[in-house]
Amino acid sequence: MAIPVVYNFRSVRQRWTSAVVAVLGIAGTVGVFVAMLSLAKGFKATLVSSGSTDNAMVRRAGSTSEMDSSVSLDQVRILEDAPGVARGGDGPLVTSEVVVIAPFPLRSTGTDANVQVRGVSAKTLEVRRKIKIVQGRFFQPGLAELVVGHNAARTYSGLTLGSEVRFGGGTWRVVGIFDAGGSAFDSEVWCDARVLNQIYHRPDNIFQSVTLHLTSPNALMEFKDAVTSDPRLTVDVSREVEYYDKQSRTLTTLITVLGGIVAGIMGIGAIFGALNTMYSAVAERSREIATLRAIGFGAPSVVFSFVLEALLISFVGGVIGCLAVLPLNGITTGAMNWQTFSHLAFAFKITPWLLVQGVIFALAMGVLGGLPPAVRAARRPVASALRGL
Repeated sequence: MAIPVVYNFRSVRQRWTSAVVAVLGIAGTVGVFVAMLSLAKGFKATLVSSGSTDNAMVRRAGSTSEMDSSVSLDQVRILEDAPGVARGGDGPLVTSEVVVIAPFPLRSTGTDANVQVRGVSAKTLEVRRKIKIVQGRFFQPGLAELVVGHNAARTYSGLTLGSEVRFGGGTWRVVGIFDAGGSAFDSEVWCDARVLNQIYHRPDNIFQSVTLHLTSPNALMEFKDAVTSDPRLTVDVSREVEYYDKQSRTLTTLITVLGGIVAGIMGIGAIFGALNTMYSAVAERSREIATLRAIGFGAPSVVFSFVLEALLISFVGGVIGCLAVLPLNGITTGAMNWQTFSHLAFAFKITPWLLVQGVIFALAMGVLGGLPPAVRAARRPVASALRGL
């Protein structure tokens, strides 16, 4: 015979002061847990959204990122003629690119942060079709002009439309602002690759990566097989979205591990809070428990009843914790991308599944905090407790 659930609701309401302490402890733990996971998810989503399944990226064989890669102009010519590469009115849809890191002052603090400056070709907007110029125009090839991601324009001083900035020993004019749909490109500054090589005194015929638009997502294998079997090339080929997914793993793992440690430590405190609440309930209700046992409710029913009460408290705490962090969703923050050593702006990303994970985490704390007191309640001698009535 099961104890009516309404009994547990009345019990929590009767002892609401001690229940509130447990609820707040669980809510705080769940809030931190969900916030840290949403931070990692937002960082990963920002980088992964930079890539396209229709694009392939080519780098030097063995390189871990664009920063330690090099591709010669002769190799670029071979790649342009490979099967699977889409073509436009002006030839193959290929952009050969170089990347440097330049310091720009943050608007918020005035201190310098590393910004990724990407030298691209005139075809880059045809290759990366999600990127749109929203203010001004695209740079003219051969001129020291910049187009700036809208997050970079908002985050750094001196990158507004029409302004002039100095870096790398040259003076540049900002002629456009682009929107990359919340991807990592929104934190970058773009210019002509050949001009960037000249300013930084690099060889004109050396690039760090080549991004190619494919005829279809399924054309990647055809392109990759042709390129990797060509003895003139020693390159790695990956789908663009897969490259950015790998770039996100170091920091997302770090955030997740640190978040798990913090949430775990807080969770231990929340479990002890739940234990204290439930043990107090057992002590205060010894006569109630004995009476329930005497009128026919078995030990399993008592255990289930107390665990249910703990789950009720933890569920309320989990929901409150999730609601408390919801306002963080979409708020932009920034962190260092350890693969490129550049500052990357990204937003907290709280998804329904993260909220479900938060509630599950809360219920797990409730079980750990409620089961030992429930077992103790079921083992209490009935006769001795009834004598006190």
